Amino acid sequence: MRCEVVAIGTELLLGQIIDTNSSWIGEQLALAGIDSHFQVKVGDNLERMEFCLRQALGRSDAVICCGGLGPTQDDITRDAIAKIMGVPLKRDETIVDKIRKMFESRGRTMTDNNRTQADIPVGGLPIPQMPGTAPGLYCPVGDKVIYAVPGVPYEMREMMEHFILPNLQERSGQKAIIRSRVLKTWGNTESGLAEILAERIDELDSIGNPTLAFLASGIEGLKVRITAKAEDEVAMNKILADEEQIIRDILGDVIFGIDEETMESVVIDRLRKDGMTLSVAESLTGGIMASRLTLIDPSMEVFHAGLVSHAEFCDQQGPIRAVSAARHAQKTYRTDVSVAATLPRSAENKPKGTVYLCVIIGEKEHTDELALPGDRNRLRNYAVISLMNFCRKLLS
Repeated sequence: MRCEVVAIGTELLLGQIIDTNSSWIGEQLALAGIDSHFQVKVGDNLERMEFCLRQALGRSDAVICCGGLGPTQDDITRDAIAKIMGVPLKRDETIVDKIRKMFESRGRTMTDNNRTQADIPVGGLPIPQMPGTAPGLYCPVGDKVIYAVPGVPYEMREMMEHFILPNLQERSGQKAIIRSRVLKTWGNTESGLAEILAERIDELDSIGNPTLAFLASGIEGLKVRITAKAEDEVAMNKILADEEQIIRDILGDVIFGIDEETMESVVIDRLRKDGMTLSVAESLTGGIMASRLTLIDPSMEVFHAGLVSHAEFCDQQGPIRAVSAARHAQKTYRTDVSVAATLPRSAENKPKGTVYLCVIIGEKEHTDELALPGDRNRLRNYAVISLMNFCRKLLS
């Protein structure tokens, strides 16, 4: 089973919107065991859209169109699919009523142009899931099929997860379950991880199941993805758990979390487990650290406070700058743990990208000096995750 993705919208070609939808769809197809060899972007032009769809159908068994299902004049995905099918559009009054009720629930009046969103190619069906005003489409074309989903990410994802992916697997006759587990790492390069895991990758290549892949994710670190195939959930969970343990034994503490865990969530969870509280002192990071921590701990049960200032250490040099900042935050907010990241003074003549880190746990001070890459914005973000990683290791 081969499935192609066609992303629709002139704004994608102009670079006004980054096409994250196609990336996500491609990842989900791979996890479902569906081959996807092509992804195409096309502007809001009926002739070019028809050409791309015909080309996609010529080399794939299924096509997923993303975008162009809105109520404006340039939303013509429905028209392009109808041309491919050789049928007219027919308005579905049941969908019109659904759209009207969505507007009424928000205290608004549906405009006439929203009625066009209920136009369905004859022979096609609306996708049952409809979280927004744009229904998705399921349109058979001979023994092949075109799916159309809105460009709004959360709407697209609901339709993919609950209808399109199950339907593709049913059409392909595939019964095996395919799942992935992502191990998140910090502190090594992609080539470094590949070298460390080379022997295990060779072993898995000869076995065939599971498989390993690497994904560089910037300030979120490097990800090692384990993908496995099994006949049922019990067998699947065992394969993933066994392989995760093997990789952990090889990589050690460079692994900081799995799947949806972040560096901040791991630190907060560890502090909560130990009954400890946290404060941060920010000068270099300017509130970024506090912002990320409050996303994880919105009630601030563990993360108590953040201080944005450099007055406490402006005349100091070396790592003591970070120590003074962290100690000031700890004393001010009376927390068990305090952290800080600072830049050197210009008089120190340190290389660009030098950052001082400090983690104070109780009365004990821990410092580090790093050389981090990038412009000011990247430096600030790398400093946050590096400091959190330093704290994580000390708490372990």
